[in-house]
Amino acid sequence: MTNTIKHLGTVESIEGSHVQVRIVQTSACSSCTAKAYCRSSESKEKLIDIYDANASVFKVGEEVMIYGTTSMGMRAVVLAFGVPFLILIIALFIVYSYTGGNEILSGIIALASIIPYYILLYFFKDKLKKNFSFTLKPINK
Repeated sequence: MTNTIKHLGTVESIEGSHVQVRIVQTSACSSCTAKAYCRSSESKEKLIDIYDANASVFKVGEEVMIYGTTSMGMRAVVLAFGVPFLILIIALFIVYSYTGGNEILSGIIALASIIPYYILLYFFKDKLKKNFSFTLKPINK
């Protein structure tokens, strides 16, 4: 298994060192020959923000390849889902034991306990952008 994630994309806009690239994210079965008869295949377009010092070498409409690492993807999953899940479960058990078994109150407080975490992520989004950066390379035709 490779350690690199890559997507084919099209440059949408360039502003200084900021390049916005449109990619088509497809499900695994979207390339199947029977997809016309199956309703489970899907694809959607996404805009990816990439900060590259060499952004001036790209042109709007140019096809490019976006590269990232699988470890970067795993860190994103842990930050977005793993840590909040742990906070939720720990808060649920602590509050449940202190409320004498009140499930509704415990559930509400446990759900509310992840709000500060997501607010913290929001305030550190600029720092996180630097840690979760993609590289951009032109496609040589």
